[in-house]
Amino acid sequence: MTERRTVLLVVHTGRPEATHLARESAARLASAGIDVRLLAPDAVDVGLAGAEVVDVSAGAAEGCEIVMVLGGDGTILRGAEVARSSDTPVLGVNLGHIGFLAESERDDLEVTIEHVVHRKYTVEERMTLDVTVTHDGEVVASQWALNEASVEKSARERMLEMVVEVDGRPLSRWGGDGIVAATPTGSTAYAFSAGGPIVWPELEAMLVVPLSAHALFARPLVVSPRSVVAIELLQHNPGPGVLWCDGRRTEQIRPGARIEVRRGERAVRLARLHHGPFTDRLVAKFDLPVEGWRGRRARQAQSAQDNPCADNPDQSDVVGQTP
Repeated sequence: MTERRTVLLVVHTGRPEATHLARESAARLASAGIDVRLLAPDAVDVGLAGAEVVDVSAGAAEGCEIVMVLGGDGTILRGAEVARSSDTPVLGVNLGHIGFLAESERDDLEVTIEHVVHRKYTVEERMTLDVTVTHDGEVVASQWALNEASVEKSARERMLEMVVEVDGRPLSRWGGDGIVAATPTGSTAYAFSAGGPIVWPELEAMLVVPLSAHALFARPLVVSPRSVVAIELLQHNPGPGVLWCDGRRTEQIRPGARIEVRRGERAVRLARLHHGPFTDRLVAKFDLPVEGWRGRRARQAQSAQDNPCADNPDQSDVVGQTP
């Protein structure tokens, strides 16, 4: 009996290019005997006859071997929402600007499809955050995040007054625009824009980054993945705050509320096609200047010139030079 294979396509339908590539991807997958599933909101714009259409829900990716996302990081985060409960790997094809979560670019679509068809990919787990909001001891909201959870002021003209706690002990009182708690995956997103450090994704840790805090001590922190970070909104705040998770899911927070952030019980699984070092991804995504770098192999090449009897090394790692 032939194995039935299904791929869920998640599409940024606001981009005409994405809907075109979705049809192209579906045709290539179908020719390889793989069924295609679409989320109901996407199906209207993609207009793909014969595709299975499902509602947006926690079980939308159930039974799929991969969630293939055509869009930017925001669309990939949307794909992660429907893939997380079923542990389905997410594979992003970048149609946005930076696309840190994406594994391939629009020009590589044909090769990407081939990798999916022949299962030539690996899967890595990314740490998430679980967020609990309590008020007067009662749980009023529960959320999760792959990139970050941010607590922010809801009114531009007012500061948000809060006390931050780590592992059951008070750390500092801050007044400002808010605070970001981020994963290593999210260290290149909102936390980076707020002045936080970049953390290599294989490292498990939690970042705590104040947002425009009016305080002498307001530096970004990196804490253990086993730590629990709590943010308490002081009672005298004149208005509510807002909790944002991955910039997609939001909860209003009343003065006096307590927000606890800890390592998520369930990870998000990302499909990987390439296994280059994270440093190369940083250089490519941020277009960092590395011309003139010589590196280990370049030093070996210089040594070979000084010692002609030595084997001629591969100079492919030399950046900014023509071999």
